[in-house]
Amino acid sequence: MSYSKIVGTGSYLPPKIMTNEQWSDLVDTSHEWIVERTGIESRHIADSDETAAGMAVKAAQKALDAANLKAQDIQLIIVATATPDYVFPSTACVVQKYLNIPVTIAFDVQAACTGFIYALSIADQFIKNNQVQNALVIGTEVMSRLVDWSDRNTCVLFGDGAGAVVLQKSGTPGILQTKLYADGHLGSLLAADNLHMADTTRHLPQLNVTQNKGKFIEELYPFIRMKGQHVFKAAVSRLGELVKEIQSDPALSNEPIDWLVPHQANHRIIQATADKLGLSMEKVILTVAHHANTSSASIPLALDTAIRDGRIQPGQNLLFEAFGAGLTWGSAFVKY
Repeated sequence: MSYSKIVGTGSYLPPKIMTNEQWSDLVDTSHEWIVERTGIESRHIADSDETAAGMAVKAAQKALDAANLKAQDIQLIIVATATPDYVFPSTACVVQKYLNIPVTIAFDVQAACTGFIYALSIADQFIKNNQVQNALVIGTEVMSRLVDWSDRNTCVLFGDGAGAVVLQKSGTPGILQTKLYADGHLGSLLAADNLHMADTTRHLPQLNVTQNKGKFIEELYPFIRMKGQHVFKAAVSRLGELVKEIQSDPALSNEPIDWLVPHQANHRIIQATADKLGLSMEKVILTVAHHANTSSASIPLALDTAIRDGRIQPGQNLLFEAFGAGLTWGSAFVKY
């Protein structure tokens, strides 16, 4: 039986760091208020010349180096991002260009904060079906360009960065299981409008633009909108259901979890998930304090951090879990 196995990881964080104290100079908030509710102390913010694709390239190159592979060895590139440089071409194709990867399969996945798990699951299927030997899976986000810097309820939550893994076909267990879910009926709880596409007055010349344009613009908001309490409750509920499903799976009953590598959105949500799994926080990879919520980049960023500092060791079992806009949620059970 063939598996897909993580053989290399890499990450990139913009050099610019923004602390909670700096936010308190801009909006009505404080370091204590932010930490108490989220666990976040600081976050990395991309400079004006940094993009999702540019960060992805840097993280991917580190992952390739860690895997002792060259760009020419890659047959599949999947990038998870909600903040692409272009509508098209895909970020994956931009990464392909700058890494000089030959003609191959390349596309993006948009599942917000769950995007990396979605991308990982898709790449896993390509490898298990013997379509590719080596795959590059990347999560990359410039969330700072989607936040309203005057809204204290959302602006302090997000940061920028990229993380990448190389998956390789293997005869030994790697990705043991993935689970993916979505409920579009709850999409309004967490959303960001695309004004360029949503302003239909640009595309419907038969409308009286003077009369209608204000109406369209008033209904749109080009930043993240979040009903925080509703999202929190939905996340705890859905991830709790996911934990029960994992625990009741006979295929995983003899596979203890060595490390929980969660989406880094909120310390309280992570704590609740760890409690349901019966894990102490010493068995949880936490980067939320200094990375904040980097959406689809958060799991590969945390994974790379823990592998490079020696906490995660070969042969250990890892559980990835995430919850995000869509609403989407999912998990991956992985033997490293």
